[in-house]
Amino acid sequence: MSKRKTLGFGLGLRNEYYRQILEERPAVDWFEIISENYLVEGGKALYFLDAIGEHYPLVMHGVSLSIGGSHALDIDYLRQLKQLADRVQPQWVSDHLCWSRGNAHQLHDLLPLPFTKESLLHVAARVRLVQDVLERPIVLENVSSYVQWTTSSMSESQFLSELSYLTGCELLLDVNNVYVSSRNQGFDPWQFITELPQERIRQIHLAGHSDYGQYLIDTHDQPIADPVWSLYSKTLSYLGPTSTLIERDDQFPPLEELLSELAHARAIAKSVISGATP
Repeated sequence: MSKRKTLGFGLGLRNEYYRQILEERPAVDWFEIISENYLVEGGKALYFLDAIGEHYPLVMHGVSLSIGGSHALDIDYLRQLKQLADRVQPQWVSDHLCWSRGNAHQLHDLLPLPFTKESLLHVAARVRLVQDVLERPIVLENVSSYVQWTTSSMSESQFLSELSYLTGCELLLDVNNVYVSSRNQGFDPWQFITELPQERIRQIHLAGHSDYGQYLIDTHDQPIADPVWSLYSKTLSYLGPTSTLIERDDQFPPLEELLSELAHARAIAKSVISGATP
């Protein structure tokens, strides 16, 4: 069981809640920002970011790195990330294990990689470059997926493990993504989680999805489903206390509903950890 320091229980920072957060100071331990929303020179977004950052720890979470792409890494983008990190002083900076652009165009989707030795060495070299520019380890998240490459020679969890050992990067375990992908592809979600190295997992994501019967879509616009809560509970029994964040990206409910989900995550963690064998 990991003994890593935890930030506690956080929410994704969205502009729908800026004013309420500042006015009410809800019982949230930390907030995670979408990095790309703040790569600007000024304006309302940065004003609220600075104001909220005075009261809460922050984490940066990106969606445009495309760490697995065949294109050259966007050094200007990385320098902007570094500048934002210098301003925000985040606890860590994360993105996704995926590719999301061609040579010229951002596809605005998080697409899975072929999990091969060749791909591993390619991604590892890019991770090292990113970490050199940012001057810190990057934290990479498993994405939800709906298809897989027939050329893959290892599982996604094995790939992530090898990548973390090769580069020193850390891992963001999205429990909902594991569940969504396991339903879509027919693998064992618990085996996926236990193949990851406990000591490399920096953070957990929880979110909602849409169930279409034969497949699930990772929509982030629904409450967290019961099977995901159950998998989260089991995950904590494996990892121990781990910084946990709830994401919501559409059909935004009143903030109180997200705080209720956060309280449920706290209660699960308290129950699991208190019952764990020292």
